[in-house]
Amino acid sequence: MSTELDPPSTGAADRLRAFRASIAARPTLNLAYRIGVALLGIAVLIVGIAAIPYPGPGWAIVFAGLGILATEFDWARRVLGWLRDRYRQGMDWYTARGPVLRVTAALATFLLVVVTLWILGTFGWIGGWIGVESEWLRSPLAR
Repeated sequence: MSTELDPPSTGAADRLRAFRASIAARPTLNLAYRIGVALLGIAVLIVGIAAIPYPGPGWAIVFAGLGILATEFDWARRVLGWLRDRYRQGMDWYTARGPVLRVTAALATFLLVVVTLWILGTFGWIGGWIGVESEWLRSPLAR
């Protein structure tokens, strides 16, 4: 049984801090680690930004990318806090507007997805599977 006077148990967070401290003690390894974190964080952030207009976890991916960057960079930590506040404000505004705006936004999202799938040639591809060949199914990029 643990009491308030017992030292806290060493958990996963403590092991991660010790691992990071061992990397920080070596300047070259520290630089390589920070570059790797930056490249991974930026890649995740770019994917998230590209996914924002589409249904799914676009904003979650953006926050994950910034969270990765925030583990090493103070500017990313500040941007993450600022963006969380703006996101909450935006969602509060959106939900306060009522059903007309929500339906309009849902229709706009649906239209964006359909147009994207058409441009990427998905309808022509699926049409070929089911034996429907039509000029309007083909992507404008394939013409």
